[in-house]
Amino acid sequence: MDKDTYLTDRVNEQITWFDNASMKNQRAFNRCRVIEMVSAAAIPFITGMWGDTTIGKVIVGGLGVLIGICAGLISLKKYQENWVSYRAQCEALKHEKYVFLSRCDDCKEEEAFCQFVKKVEGILSQENTQWQARNRNTGKEKR
Repeated sequence: MDKDTYLTDRVNEQITWFDNASMKNQRAFNRCRVIEMVSAAAIPFITGMWGDTTIGKVIVGGLGVLIGICAGLISLKKYQENWVSYRAQCEALKHEKYVFLSRCDDCKEEEAFCQFVKKVEGILSQENTQWQARNRNTGKEKR
């Protein structure tokens, strides 16, 4: 595989994937946290205003369920961990790409490309290993 093909088909594609995945996980995490906060803040207000009514009890119960669902999703899907990890991988790939393209190293072009490929593949392999570790612990108690 030549340099341009590798940059286009592998590096740029992975940078785009990690960037999109990071943003998606950040949005999901923030959305769940906002729902949790608003629901938790609304419970005392609703209890004070309509706590003795059936509708008040139903709303408070529903908000409690909503908080539980959001907390479960955050824990199960690991939105925050994935967001941070994917962002770090995206930035590491960008860094290696820009160092390679700027020819900052004092080595021959073919040697520089070989080193670049090794670094990029190392970053991708490391992320795969970290993703497996994050998902292996899903639902298990951390010690």
